[in-house]
Amino acid sequence: MPNSQRKILVTSALPYANGPLHLGHLVEYVQTDIWVRFQKMRGHRCYYVCADDTHGTPVMLRAQQEGITPEALIERMQGEHFADFQAFHVDFDNYYTTHSEENRHLAEEIYRRVKAKGLIERHTIEQLFDPVKEMFLPDRFIKGTCPNPKCGAADQYGDSCEVCGATYAPTELIDPVSVISGAKPVIRHSEHYFFVLSKCEAFLTEWLNGDSRRVPGGGRPLQPEAQNKIEEWFKAGLKDWDISRDAPYFGFEIPDAPGKYFYVWLDAPIGYMASFRNLCARLDLDFDEFWGPDSDAELHHFIGKDILNFHALFWPALLQGADFRTPDRVNTHGFLTINGQKMSKSRGTFITARTYLNHLDPEYLRYYIAGKLTDRMEDIDLNLDHYVARINSDLVGKYINIASRSAGFIAKRFDGRLAGALDEAGRRLLEDMQGRAGALADLYERRQFGEAVRHIMHLADEANEYINLHKPWEMAKDPGRETGLHQVCSTAVNAFRLLTLYLKPIMPLLAQRVEAFLKVPALHWDDTGRLLLDHAIDPYKHLAQRVDPKHVAAMLEEAKGGQELSPVAAVTPGQEAAGHDPIAPQIAIDDFAKVDLRIARIVEAEPVEGADKLLRLTLDIGAETRTVFAGIKAAYGPDQLKGRLTVMVANLAPRKMRFGVSEGMVLAAGPGGKDIWLLQPDSGAQPGMRLR
Repeated sequence: MPNSQRKILVTSALPYANGPLHLGHLVEYVQTDIWVRFQKMRGHRCYYVCADDTHGTPVMLRAQQEGITPEALIERMQGEHFADFQAFHVDFDNYYTTHSEENRHLAEEIYRRVKAKGLIERHTIEQLFDPVKEMFLPDRFIKGTCPNPKCGAADQYGDSCEVCGATYAPTELIDPVSVISGAKPVIRHSEHYFFVLSKCEAFLTEWLNGDSRRVPGGGRPLQPEAQNKIEEWFKAGLKDWDISRDAPYFGFEIPDAPGKYFYVWLDAPIGYMASFRNLCARLDLDFDEFWGPDSDAELHHFIGKDILNFHALFWPALLQGADFRTPDRVNTHGFLTINGQKMSKSRGTFITARTYLNHLDPEYLRYYIAGKLTDRMEDIDLNLDHYVARINSDLVGKYINIASRSAGFIAKRFDGRLAGALDEAGRRLLEDMQGRAGALADLYERRQFGEAVRHIMHLADEANEYINLHKPWEMAKDPGRETGLHQVCSTAVNAFRLLTLYLKPIMPLLAQRVEAFLKVPALHWDDTGRLLLDHAIDPYKHLAQRVDPKHVAAMLEEAKGGQELSPVAAVTPGQEAAGHDPIAPQIAIDDFAKVDLRIARIVEAEPVEGADKLLRLTLDIGAETRTVFAGIKAAYGPDQLKGRLTVMVANLAPRKMRFGVSEGMVLAAGPGGKDIWLLQPDSGAQPGMRLR
């Protein structure tokens, strides 16, 4: 790596302002923060910016649900997100918001520039429209039956099937239903604005296959597996990108199109630029030095594989079309699984950042994630048993153990001062550890954090072998070996310092505590060339403790118990929505608490012989299944219901009917007959969750 100072701008994907951070999010921010901290330890001029992604329909609807403005919601969520990031020691140079004047100005400027180059076109398209909420529905706010004839799975989103993996247009969905109101959407036409990606194919081909002129060593912007995925999309043909949405919508209005708003995915990546522009104003930096077309600074994006298409197709094409520079690297990572499976609310493994922080040390998670990360687009697994073993074995049993076994002798026997000279074996050990700095720097640079951790722990093993060989606890018993004891313990402390330096990008807070203990300034990478000789240190205090499996169990228990949903009032078509059905007499909260409402999945639905209105439903409520007879036959066919989530009264006394026993009641709205709508929870709800 060259010794000259590099100029580096780094971003992570923007967390959406509609919910809390979870452990899956943290994979990306920990990875990015480790890389940024390493670059700063090397003395490079490196800036790390991010922001809350604040626009779009989900934010607008959640704010309505809570009875607050979108601005109030996004301000609160930004505060919560930033607090979690700080707790996990993710050190942004600027954490901003996409709902800013900087972002508005840049979005409008970029739009005007690409429009002037003929890269914006208008087309009339068909969309699904909610007649109750009077709004066009985003893909993820429509559910229905998968149109794939080989699948036909119910309760699938409007853009893709989670069962068979098929992708489709929302208008292709069979028996679509609005997630917002429960109403059947209708098809309406609307004029939309498109970024003409198909005109950018030549540029994208050149960008994807070109070597970076800025990053040392050059190389393509994508990892090989990400490149292969992009090439698949090229073969399928580049599709123009719909960048507009109709009112009502929370976002920036398109300058020359009243009632039309920029799609959130247009202004979200521009938020990288806006956050940096805000930082430039604070620190008096030159924005064009990093974003201008002739910039010699490096630009690195860290993202998850689910948003690769936006960052490897639309984003560079948009930047190039607007005469801004393009990224040097788009570093793509996989997803996080827990105990080998996708995060699950019902299993208690959908763990928020805050739930983790309530029980466990954030730096332990940073260390565990680092130990799993490579430079490839791979999923990683958080195995909680392995997590406990690895922290206790590596960090406490190997690394911390080096200081705890030696520093006490320095304080008690040598007045807290390290030896002025070391024995031959000690010098060889430390020279070997110092000699690994270049290889470790290369691993950090290439984001091979797991390999770096393995190398560091191998060095910890060597240091412990040195201590075990010399046995300072036995040397301390022999007054004639006082000099040797001093040298061995001083070697161990120096080894501990080097290991701390190598781990500092991963565990910055622990490194600060070690720096205070050793009475040294903040460690930088070039400090590997120096040793502590004839140097005073503070008395050793415990620096880390083992993980108690009970704390992991408590975290899982909290995660499982904290996922119950709050009810959301639905807008009901028909007379009830108009207010003609009078409100029932008031009840006390204790009366309502007696009703046990549970999320239920309809696993089977079938007609009841001899009954004109009834369907027999088999409901999965988590721990058991129930049979319920529901008078909804006129509104729903059995095939429309299988796999669908709904809400049931779980503690209603069983009712014996001539067709069998009904073990509860499903909830619906409407006057009856064909005009009835089952309640359906939002995505993420799981069978058995209780509504409160």
